[in-house]
Amino acid sequence: MLVEFEKYLVENDKSKNTIDTYLLNVKSFLKWFSESKDVPFSKLHRENFKEYISFIKTVKKYKPKTINTKINALVQFNEFLVETGKQTSMVITKRDYEKIQEQYASLAKFGEKEIEKLRQLVLESENKRNYALVTILAYAGLRLSEALNLRMDDVNFASREMIIRGKGSKIRTVYMGKKVREALKSYLRVRNNTDCEYLFYSNRGKKLNRTTVNKLFERYSVWLGVDIAPHDLRHFFCSHALESGMSIHEVANQAGHSNVHTTMLYTNPSRQEIISKMDQL
Repeated sequence: MLVEFEKYLVENDKSKNTIDTYLLNVKSFLKWFSESKDVPFSKLHRENFKEYISFIKTVKKYKPKTINTKINALVQFNEFLVETGKQTSMVITKRDYEKIQEQYASLAKFGEKEIEKLRQLVLESENKRNYALVTILAYAGLRLSEALNLRMDDVNFASREMIIRGKGSKIRTVYMGKKVREALKSYLRVRNNTDCEYLFYSNRGKKLNRTTVNKLFERYSVWLGVDIAPHDLRHFFCSHALESGMSIHEVANQAGHSNVHTTMLYTNPSRQEIISKMDQL
C-alpha cells in the first residue's frame, strides 16, 4: 500500500522531501497499528486515528508541531484511500490539528555579524563551492533543496536572475545581489569541467546531496561554537532583507513564501531583543 501511496503523491506533484516526510509518518502509523491491533490494515477508522494521536501525545511525548506533521501525512493518506476506492470517507478533520501558539519572536537566530563570520571561515577553508553555497543560502534566501536543484543554465549573470524550482514543482525567478554574483563567479572560475548539469556537485561528479551539506554544517557549527543549520541562513536572509528595506511582498517572492503571513514573522523582534527588554524590567 505504501508503494501505491508514493505513486499517488508523485502523480500529484509533491516534492521529494514532502513525499519522504509523508511516507515516514504513515509508515510509523502503520507500524503502531500492526503492533497494537495485530490484524492487517485495510482502511483508516477514526477510532484508530484518535488512539494513535493519544499514543504519540502521552507515550511518545511529541510536541504539537510534530503531531500536526503526522496528522498532515495521515490526511494525505486518507485522501489517497478515498480516491483509490479503498474507503468512502474522510475520517480526519481540521479540528484534529493541535493548536500551536503563534510565533512572536523572529525566526532568525543569527545576525549579519555571525553570518559574515561564517562566510569568512568557509572562504578561508579554500572551498569555493561551499563558499558559494553558503552565500546563496544567506543572501538569496533559497531553501537548501532549491539551491541543490539549481542547474548551470538556471543562472543568468547578465540579468542577475536565477530560475528556482520550488515546492510542488513551482517555478519562480529570484535575483542575485553582488555578494551572490561574486561568490558564484569565483566558484565557476575553479569549477572543473564535468558532465553534471547541476551547479553544485560532489567529489564524485554527482549532484550534491542534503546529507553531505548537513555534515558540512556540523563542522561549521564547531567553527562558530553554536549550532547552525542551512535553514538558519534562509531565516537570516528574510530578516536581513526586511531590515534593509525590501518590502514584505518582495521578500515573499524571493523566498518563495506562498503566504505573506509567513514573511511577516520576520518583522517581529529577535529573541535577543525581547530578552534584553525583559532584563530592563
